[in-house]
Amino acid sequence: MSQALRLFEAFGVELEYMLVDRDTLAVRPITDEILKAVAGSYESEIERGVLCWSNELVLHVIELKTNGPMGFADLSRSFADDVREINKLAGAHNAMLMPSAMHPWMNPKTESKLWPHEYSPVYESFDRIFGCEGHGWSNLQSTHLNLPFNGDEEFGRLHAAIRLILPILPAIAASSPIVEGAFAPQFDARLEFYRHNARKLPLVSGRVIPEPAYTAQAYDEMIFQPLYRAIAPHDPEGILQFEWLNARGAIARFDRGAIEIRLLDVQECPAADLAIVQLIVAVLEDLVSERWSNFEQQAAASVGALEPILLSCIEDADEAAINDTAYLKLFGYQSGGPVAAAALWRHLCNMALESRPQLVEPLRPAREIFRHGCLSRRIRRAVGPQPTRERIAKVYRRLCDCLANNEMFIGPLV
Repeated sequence: MSQALRLFEAFGVELEYMLVDRDTLAVRPITDEILKAVAGSYESEIERGVLCWSNELVLHVIELKTNGPMGFADLSRSFADDVREINKLAGAHNAMLMPSAMHPWMNPKTESKLWPHEYSPVYESFDRIFGCEGHGWSNLQSTHLNLPFNGDEEFGRLHAAIRLILPILPAIAASSPIVEGAFAPQFDARLEFYRHNARKLPLVSGRVIPEPAYTAQAYDEMIFQPLYRAIAPHDPEGILQFEWLNARGAIARFDRGAIEIRLLDVQECPAADLAIVQLIVAVLEDLVSERWSNFEQQAAASVGALEPILLSCIEDADEAAINDTAYLKLFGYQSGGPVAAAALWRHLCNMALESRPQLVEPLRPAREIFRHGCLSRRIRRAVGPQPTRERIAKVYRRLCDCLANNEMFIGPLV
């Protein structure tokens, strides 16, 4: 993002999807063929007007992202149009796009294929150091939200606000309840794998919640330099020693003047993803404007205080109990006892709509999430108490239809 952009002037959104077989729903490693069908050669990224299509670490994942920073108007439609276009191209391979943050029965040890073309040395380095044949690397699809800042003052206020909202993001966005054909212990299994995927060098992801750094210099000293020193013995050629090596739940990209939120599971359709990111932006605007708490109060939140809330939301999503009354007060929520994360989100959504009536329609999918539960909960409800392969396949085939039609997955299967 350009350094000229100020807080909340424009945004970048990235959505990742799996390519699967239309008949079996098994992952299909053909992203390079999809991109080649459009570009005429094996390219890592192609521009498609409003959006770009690009590769990811593994060949069965394709990313759709905004072609530069922009507003949210009509973005849901743009993503939906490109989903339909990719599905047409994938149809030539008897494949299609599947949403949600994890494939429900993929075996990454036997089905992972790394991207072999441009930038492959980067992916090969990750694989050599960390071993990418695992769920935390090759079976995860997420939504990324990029927010611009200009200078230390804006960075500090934005980073403080983002650190506060990170722990409760799984409560609204969890969409990964099934791993290798069985219900996971967590409603956000993707994030549980993500937390541990760099265990060989824990500084890569830290404790997911970023350290309380509110200037570029402090961020460099607290995060980048320790990280680069830790990986240097494993990366003598310096292939990985860049800002994007940082894998915390939100990463500062000073090279583009933005902070990228990476904790969101991708949803069943772009309309749901765009509703979630617009709600997040509204809450961040309220935090930065000190609607409920001032910057000093927000900045004082420690990793040790925020991490238990994150872990609870990873495990129980919207039904996670938040017991930290000091945390709740930072969002203007007064409570005499534990509060379900969903209740906090309803409060934040109501506050956002109170001052932004123009968001009533864009946030409608978010209100459906509050009404029916996060996507992980809806998936588990639809699968039923016994997650048989047949039942799981039926639910995920329905999810593919939801993505193709840009509609939410709400009611029970028939």
